[in-house]
Amino acid sequence: MAKFSETAADAIAAIESGEHIWSHSMAATPTVLLDALADHALGLTDVTLMQLHLEHADAVAVPALDGHLRHRCFFAGKATRELINQGRADYVPMFLSEIPKLFRRAEQRVDTALIQVSSPDQHGNCSLGISVEATAAACEVAGKIIAHVNPNMPRTHGDSFINLKDIDHAFMDDTPLILHEPREISVTERRIGENIASLIDDGDCLQMGIGAIPDAALACLEERRDLGVHTKMFSDGVLKLIDCGAINNSRKKIGRGKVVTGFTMGSQKLYDFVNDNPEVVFLDIEFVNNPVVIAKNRQVTSINSAIQIDLSGQVCADSMGAKIYSGVGGQVDFVLGATFSEGGKSIIALPSTARNGSLSRLVPTLERGAGVVTTRAHVDYVVTEFGIAELRGRSISERVRDLIAIAHPDFQESMAREARDLLGVR
Repeated sequence: MAKFSETAADAIAAIESGEHIWSHSMAATPTVLLDALADHALGLTDVTLMQLHLEHADAVAVPALDGHLRHRCFFAGKATRELINQGRADYVPMFLSEIPKLFRRAEQRVDTALIQVSSPDQHGNCSLGISVEATAAACEVAGKIIAHVNPNMPRTHGDSFINLKDIDHAFMDDTPLILHEPREISVTERRIGENIASLIDDGDCLQMGIGAIPDAALACLEERRDLGVHTKMFSDGVLKLIDCGAINNSRKKIGRGKVVTGFTMGSQKLYDFVNDNPEVVFLDIEFVNNPVVIAKNRQVTSINSAIQIDLSGQVCADSMGAKIYSGVGGQVDFVLGATFSEGGKSIIALPSTARNGSLSRLVPTLERGAGVVTTRAHVDYVVTEFGIAELRGRSISERVRDLIAIAHPDFQESMAREARDLLGVR
């Protein structure tokens, strides 16, 4: 049974030098415990902090922790991006679906799991709440579990439950959840969303991420019927579609009648919606992102983003040149799942330019050092504000023509010239 401490510092005092720690991630980042760990780790050496994307985690990313605590990131975030690119933290490129296997196969040691959970019910069951992702697997194998019990954390259904008897140390604190309020959608994002929406049919099973582009696409789908959701994560954009009946999950084979997800991030309204809602299930990401599982649903439509795409169709989604920006994540999991799904399609969507229009994100060749997340053989549709390019089954010369056509007009002439010089395409 969990031993409750009066302070977060007392709760994490059991962590020792040399430990490999997994931190609950996304909007469930246990910031109270990480703040305490930042102080505690100054008296330790060789502590490894493993994670996906951490929110509000600046305390564990300060220079004073060098030599005491080192991050091992499966996805870079604001607090760790600079550390990785300075060589002060490690980035592990890996499909999101594969991370739980590292833990379950004992390929990656987990000495301690730091988690944030809901208050226990009458049976002692707490919930991992808005983020199950790989944390459920980490808790299965961890030598000890330290929990921030937060009455504000929603109780979610699925693979999210953990009993107090399985928690070693706990600290209870009423802390506001991390919110990501939807922002106003720009003209460019709206046009991209409209182009994406034109590819979505009644009965499609959707995967999308967070941000203005997915929300812009979802805003155009209120007239669709029988849409489903099977996704690594979702945000506020789905709520209106559920309210109007466009999303009812009635045609799905996996989780029929339910939204299936690994985590969520958004507004308090979103967190209130998922709280004790049996129509939303938070499942282990090894299952959610398994391409074989995804493909059992018909008409899977995956919507993902990119940093840069070259004219042959190679997708860089985790770096800017050699500088790591984010992570491999679940893009390939869902590209494959959609490919194998009957009637499925995958979409890579991005604005045509970056840096206030000064750089094209569609390029003759990827920037030196850029990582290919999705290969050109896997890409189906590419969407910008200027249109849609369908690449499946197309030759290199056909891809060059179609991708230049959806690039920003300011760059089309120079790209055509470079394609002739570099790729021999005429």
